[in-house]
Amino acid sequence: MYWQQHRAWPVCRRAIVICLMLTGGCTTGMRQWARQGFKVGPDYAPPPVAASERWMAVGTDAVNDQQGLDCAWWTVFDDPVLDSLIARASEQNLGFQQSAARIWEARSRLEIAEGNLFPQMQEAVGGYTRVQRSRTTSRAVRVPFFDDWSTSLNASWEWDLWGRYRRSVEAAAADFQAATEDYHDVLLLLQAEVANAYIQTRIFQERRELALQNVALQERTLELAELRFRAGQVSKLDVTQAQELLATTRALVPQLEIGLRESQNALCVLLGVPPYDLTSELGSAPIPAAPAEVVVGIPAQLLTRRPDLRQAERLVAAQSARIGIAESELYPRIAITGMLGYESANLSSLFNTKSFEGSVGPGFRWNILNYGRIRGSIRAEEARLDQLVLQYQEQVLQAQEEVETGIERFLREQEHVGHLAASVAAAEESAKLAEALYEIGRVDFQRLVDSERALVQRQDQLTASRGEVARHLVALYTALGGGWQTDSAARRQPSAAFRDIETPQETLEPEEAHEPESLPQPADLPDTP
Repeated sequence: MYWQQHRAWPVCRRAIVICLMLTGGCTTGMRQWARQGFKVGPDYAPPPVAASERWMAVGTDAVNDQQGLDCAWWTVFDDPVLDSLIARASEQNLGFQQSAARIWEARSRLEIAEGNLFPQMQEAVGGYTRVQRSRTTSRAVRVPFFDDWSTSLNASWEWDLWGRYRRSVEAAAADFQAATEDYHDVLLLLQAEVANAYIQTRIFQERRELALQNVALQERTLELAELRFRAGQVSKLDVTQAQELLATTRALVPQLEIGLRESQNALCVLLGVPPYDLTSELGSAPIPAAPAEVVVGIPAQLLTRRPDLRQAERLVAAQSARIGIAESELYPRIAITGMLGYESANLSSLFNTKSFEGSVGPGFRWNILNYGRIRGSIRAEEARLDQLVLQYQEQVLQAQEEVETGIERFLREQEHVGHLAASVAAAEESAKLAEALYEIGRVDFQRLVDSERALVQRQDQLTASRGEVARHLVALYTALGGGWQTDSAARRQPSAAFRDIETPQETLEPEEAHEPESLPQPADLPDTP
């Protein structure tokens, strides 16, 4: 054994030197190979991204970039029903549970990659064979029938000289981290969808209530028109106009009922249950009111706050490692293979010391005639890396655009609400005056119809706009990443089926996130070998 190892190492060493000379230059190749921890391929570095220094709207009273976002961003609405719905959806939503299952899959693939660092083949085999030899050949034997009993332990370990398996671990670790960030992204989007569906429900409830109030108002107007018509003070035209206005307003109610049912059904699906009537659970409440000030932080914080950006960066890291996997195919694979076992013609003597057999020795395999295909594979992996880098950089720009647009929409919609509120107040006053003046015959009925129609429209517009303010704030918090903090317990909203899957234990800067040691570990998963 010592002689074999003593003779094998110089052969391996010469093969290493020849490989480096053939594929990249002896001195330069060996230095880079050693500097990278005896791994070929590029070492990962986070790609550069462009980020603004501050948001354009910073400086206004409604935008604050000096504070950090709260993870539970929906609590700014101070609505216990919304809080309860988001908690339920985080436990029961089926799409969220799928994202948790993807973490398990990625973690298992990481364990497979780590297992390859150890002997890649470890197997125990055994068998029994009944043999009959030919009696008519030159190799005929005196005993043509015999039994063959065997059992053995086989093992083969490929030396990870070029980092092929270690790069595979890096890629699998980055994929696992990407799956974890996808889990966070799905949670963030789920929370936003629940908030939007809830806000939409409150909008339809309030719009329906206003429509019913206006129906009652217009019924009184119709009664007044009929009363004056019977008294001979006005023509029947006033009655028909009142009937038309009342029917038009009543026609709004079924449409609003449809919207209310759709929003409640959407909420049920987000909660992971079949659609049912949520009226008794939701009760009656106003549209969630947005706070006067929104906390936005600074643009550079998006890289750590938004899980979709962190996921994109992790996918870049995984692809960088795959280049090293492809490049390792340029070099020979050196492996040690061994076998220990017993073989005998009789079962009774199978485990006799004389039946023992074994073998051990090194070997190598080198794809020396496939360099064109191998280099093509390397170039393909490099091109894929370029695509993912550009995609990541584009996502960062899009994220900043979404925040800037979200801030602008939130601020302008608040202004819109202010103007509409003044318009509604004027419309209400106009309707009251028109009704009083019509009753005493100072104005014609058309003025009253116009004022009441305008009131219905302005009230509906104001309600919708107030809802849009809340929805724009939800979209803004989603664009900001929903807040970010290092306390994983506070950030985590586990599903019931996957409550033991943990989020990363600390918030990592992009420069640190590519290190395998920073891998987020699910709390209850077994350690890898």
